[in-house]
Amino acid sequence: MDFTALAPNGPVLLTPVVHADNRGFFMETFRQQEFEAHCGHYSFVQDNHSKSGANVLRGLHYQLNHPQGKLIRVIIGEVFDVAVDLRRSSSTFGQYFSVTLSEENKKIFWVPPGFAHGFFVLSETAEFLYKCTEYYDPTDEHCLLYNDITLNISWPEQAKFAVTSPKDKLGKSFGDCQKFE
Repeated sequence: MDFTALAPNGPVLLTPVVHADNRGFFMETFRQQEFEAHCGHYSFVQDNHSKSGANVLRGLHYQLNHPQGKLIRVIIGEVFDVAVDLRRSSSTFGQYFSVTLSEENKKIFWVPPGFAHGFFVLSETAEFLYKCTEYYDPTDEHCLLYNDITLNISWPEQAKFAVTSPKDKLGKSFGDCQKFE
């Protein structure tokens, strides 16, 4: 597996070695020892699977008191994935990182605790798997406005027709949202 750090102590893009032949393919998607060497010591406590249709935009979500690190991959379709650094102590505070994840490229995205996270579906449908370092807590749910002008995230052109939840439309601006120290 190849690990590409996108920022110091920040997101990491993982590219697995894919062994393919006429029968199909095999790839290793997680190995604790390698993950710790490149991303840090984290334990995963919850796995999630979501399915979304075309033009669905989910996010930008985070938990403040129980921050979740997320190890993300797409098994069907394609998404534009975004992580925003909300850690005041970070050299990349207020910056966003984006990657395209798809069933074709098989890339995996590590988003450490302290980031808001969201994605936009580029394909007809997308199935999204992610491991979390902390349990989901609905009482600790926060939302950063995906189209905040301060962040100026360069979403794909078709995101102007994004299908979002009422909760995501009411996300807080970067200036008003709660942040990590």
